[in-house]
Amino acid sequence: MAAMKPRTGDGPLEVTKEGRGIVMRVPLEGGGRLVVELNATEAAELGEALTSVVG
Repeated sequence: MAAMKPRTGDGPLEVTKEGRGIVMRVPLEGGGRLVVELNATEAAELGEALTSVVG
């Protein structure tokens, strides 16, 4: 049986443009990553929502 590496959420938040979509990878506290694919409109709406909360 192969040794398993622990799943960790270390690493930075990553956002890349892949093809026509924007892929966001968010490290999670319990390990692993949340991967979300957005289009340009959704990314702009997310940016506005975050800006309104953070300031």
